[in-house]
Amino acid sequence: MQNETTLWNRYQKHLCHCPEIGLALDISRMKFPDSFFKQMEPKIQDAFSEMRDLEGGAIANLDEGRMVGHYWLRNPKLSPSQIIQHEIEVAIEQIQTFSSKIHSGAITAQNGSIFKNILIIGIGGSALGPQFVADALTSSSDRMKAYFLDNTDPDGFDKVFAELGASISQTLAVVISKSGSTKETRNGMLEAKSAYQRAGLDFSQHAVAVTGAASELDRLALAEGWLERFPMWDWVGGRTSITSAGGLLSAALQGIDINALLEGAKECDIVTSRTVVEQNPAAIMALMWHYATDGRGTKDLVMLPYKDRLLLLSRYLQQLIMESIGKELDRDGVTVNQGLTVYGNKGSTDQHAYVQQLREGVANFFVTFIEVLNDRNGSSLQVEDGITSGDFLFGFFQGTRTALYENGRESITLTINKVDAYTVGVLIALFERAVGFYASLININAYHQPGVEAGKKAAGTVIALQKSVVELLQREQRSMTADAVAELLGNAEQAEMVFAILRHLAANPDRGIIQNSADQMAEVTFQLAS
Repeated sequence: MQNETTLWNRYQKHLCHCPEIGLALDISRMKFPDSFFKQMEPKIQDAFSEMRDLEGGAIANLDEGRMVGHYWLRNPKLSPSQIIQHEIEVAIEQIQTFSSKIHSGAITAQNGSIFKNILIIGIGGSALGPQFVADALTSSSDRMKAYFLDNTDPDGFDKVFAELGASISQTLAVVISKSGSTKETRNGMLEAKSAYQRAGLDFSQHAVAVTGAASELDRLALAEGWLERFPMWDWVGGRTSITSAGGLLSAALQGIDINALLEGAKECDIVTSRTVVEQNPAAIMALMWHYATDGRGTKDLVMLPYKDRLLLLSRYLQQLIMESIGKELDRDGVTVNQGLTVYGNKGSTDQHAYVQQLREGVANFFVTFIEVLNDRNGSSLQVEDGITSGDFLFGFFQGTRTALYENGRESITLTINKVDAYTVGVLIALFERAVGFYASLININAYHQPGVEAGKKAAGTVIALQKSVVELLQREQRSMTADAVAELLGNAEQAEMVFAILRHLAANPDRGIIQNSADQMAEVTFQLAS
């Protein structure tokens, strides 16, 4: 183990200090050799070049022939055309104007009362990003309280509607879907519409859409006369949409300073565009990912922010990193099965959860700590003589970092001054850029998601089979095993799926299917309820 003097020297040598964005990156606890940066210099310079092409409007999502322009969202002047620049600027103004009208009561709910809640309906990047921002930046001065429908779970829907209760009459629904046809979001919208109707309310007088022009959702919102429609462009991916209307609208409605968030992201983009590696925290982070995992995803990335407000950061980063990096094929069509697994909790809760394994169990990870210097707004209670709760949090962070390093576990530390809208923008931009650089280093396309699309198609097949199963039982009007149903459908190899479908339907009395028990699963029969 290196002694403290050596570590202090290593800290000073490798610290990336970026005071202009209130961030420092410490890689002194990563045990890369002195030759590592020189060895990787050609690859990271290629990554810089590819990033410049991306920002210039190069087609990055080859599957769909799309540009990838989330960097333009916080600096519209970077966009490759004046049309795009104008559209971004108009959209931000539209968000601010609409939010102001909601807050002032110029736009009210159906009963004339001021909206006090937001119900965000989305999935993936249309929910994870907004949830992270909403939780990180909530305060007692919030103008509206945020609720989320981010799945297609009926019980989950009921839970949220129960929490809203009668206040649903003062709740603005924000439906977010770029394509307008995402099933989970559509289902959430239909469930919400039904809940509003049960309360005697017209959903259209409480709803806005964030979607692509002329999408299925856009056409519906227009036809039904929803309160407003906000744009989502095809060059914005869901996992990089926080600084689009997909993330900014709900943030602005909540009362978050979206100008500060955009400024933080913009300033971080400037810093992480530097081509001198030692001055670029996103490039350094991407290189550390490459070092730690041999460029093959051989270790997991454990996020440990020592701040309650950053609890949801790891969930947001799971999608940003894993959906971007987890690819079967590289850009040359070679099977590589790349990935970088992300999980995390928060300090010091992690010390009472899984730090025991991190220190003494399988060494299949590296840690990214996030240290927040400012404890709170205002003075702190001394819980011991001269010691505050924040001092303990700092002590636990440093203790965990030291304990892990002493046992050969490597870590990166990000230090920020405080958690505010500006700094959240910085973190978003930092990790977005690091993902782009890392993808270039390992030669994969970070901007498509063929596996996700495959899952959607497979789900569609299951739904189609379910309809066929129910139709067959309605025709046959008798008790049948899953094998018999599959055989009659001419799909004998799908007997297991048929059984799973029938068991699920039978567990929900309103579906009209009865399950008759038997000693062997193959003998269990199903029939229509009489």
